[in-house]
Amino acid sequence: MKIMVIGSGGREFAMAHKIAQSPLVTETIVAPGNVGMSAFARRVAVSVDDTAALLACAKDEAVDLVVIGPEVPLVNGLVDMLAAHNIQAFGPSKLAAQLEASKGFMKDILKKYAIPTAPYRWFDDSAAALAYIRKQGVPIVIKADGLAAGKGVTVARTFDAARQAVEDAMQNGMFGEAGKSVVIEDFLQGEELSFFVLCDGMHAIPFASAQDHKAAFTGDQGPNTGGMGAYSPAPIATKAVEKTIMDTIVTPILAAMKKEGRPYRGVLFCGVMINEKGVFVIEFNIRFGDPECQVLLQRLKSDLVPALMATTQGTLDQIKLDWHEKVVLNVVMAAKGYPGSYKKNTVIQGVAAAEAVEGVTICHAGTSENAAGELIASGGRVLNIIAEANSAKQAQARAYKALKMINWPDGYYRTDIGNRAL
Repeated sequence: MKIMVIGSGGREFAMAHKIAQSPLVTETIVAPGNVGMSAFARRVAVSVDDTAALLACAKDEAVDLVVIGPEVPLVNGLVDMLAAHNIQAFGPSKLAAQLEASKGFMKDILKKYAIPTAPYRWFDDSAAALAYIRKQGVPIVIKADGLAAGKGVTVARTFDAARQAVEDAMQNGMFGEAGKSVVIEDFLQGEELSFFVLCDGMHAIPFASAQDHKAAFTGDQGPNTGGMGAYSPAPIATKAVEKTIMDTIVTPILAAMKKEGRPYRGVLFCGVMINEKGVFVIEFNIRFGDPECQVLLQRLKSDLVPALMATTQGTLDQIKLDWHEKVVLNVVMAAKGYPGSYKKNTVIQGVAAAEAVEGVTICHAGTSENAAGELIASGGRVLNIIAEANSAKQAQARAYKALKMINWPDGYYRTDIGNRAL
């Protein structure tokens, strides 16, 4: 088989690397990929935003399967375009992708089908939004309705912070069209969990759990990011919790989407909050999380490709996945200034030494090369330092030992990834 992976980040690095290891695969192509992926895949220079060019590339390359990493091509309807040309694709249709494309749509579906989530209102008028916040009180959560690269959520603990979040989204255009309307929901106290399932429209199988770290800085301080680290398995994801998620969230949402004429196929990322009252949906994502994907695929013992094919073909009930028992932990190195503005093309040294640490692998995310052949940072989240070990404590120690070997003055990372597991 020839498989094309779309995307250029750490998530797509992990996916392409795992796919390339399959005995079923003759060639792995990445579009556009990053410099680190050149070790196991062929890169083609096509933007993830250019659906017409991605379709043309898939046709020209005569690929057997397209695996779509980021959300934008899915929301733009790439799966539908590929299907119209009889090319199999892993990911949801444009209609099903609304689960992530619009937080308001997602919350309305949850309410309609009585799937547990926080009380909310959806606003396209800032004055009405602020009046609702005054009525509800703080803390409260403000979310840009559309896609905002993981940065459109504010947990406001004061009214001033809530007002600023509403103004930034709805009046100042911080998130463009994505922030023209906002969802405002009650703040849920508890422990957050990322839970992944593969879905083929009818069947769903768990793909394991992970715990993400969204805040930019150590101690859960600073602005929300796309994710600064993760580990798997998450101790809070007991068998009982997993069963609750499958019974009260996954099975109902699959039935709801089918009934709505939007059957869901692909990976469904269930972001949930767990507290003494139960398990509640915070968000759905229509793709693997980043940086969670990197730790999940490191733990996956099974060949990934048959599971991807079964997801596209409606035969997931025939798939069984096996997992390594080890703990895998991922620390993200990001450019100073991320998730705001940051310098690009700064030189990174010491990656090979870091990867020589026992149990450590490096996933490239936002990397490139300069004219001198030096590794440089070309994005916000740049490297994933992934460590596996028999315990969370040992995995954490290995990751931070490797991090100290990387010489990148323009980068930063959190120093507490995995502390919750300890």
